[in-house]
Amino acid sequence: MARITYIEHTGKEHVVEVQSGLSIMEGAVKNMVPGIDADCGGACACATCHLYVDEAFLNKTGEKDAMEESMLDFAEDVKPESRLSCQIEVTDELDGLIVRLPVSQH
Repeated sequence: MARITYIEHTGKEHVVEVQSGLSIMEGAVKNMVPGIDADCGGACACATCHLYVDEAFLNKTGEKDAMEESMLDFAEDVKPESRLSCQIEVTDELDGLIVRLPVSQH
C-alpha cells in the first residue's frame, strides 16, 4: 500500500491508500477522486488521466514510453512532470507520492 495525495487544481487534497499493483489512475477512480476521467479505462488510449507528478518522485515513477508520450500530445498544458496516471504502477516506494491534477482533462 502507498499513501498518495491527489491535489485538485483548486488546491483541495485527497489522501488515499492505494494497493500496490494498481495504477495511480485506478487508485483515483476507486476512491472517487474528481479530476481523473479515465475515459479509456487505463488502456493508454486517451489522455483523460493526465496529471503532474511531484518532482521529488519523478525518478520513482518510471520512464514514459513512446505510447504515453504520444497520448500526452492530446493533453492540455503538458509540462515536463506530466504523466498519464494509468501508466504508473503503485509500489511501496511511491508511499507519500504527491500528484497534481490539471484544470481540465479535455
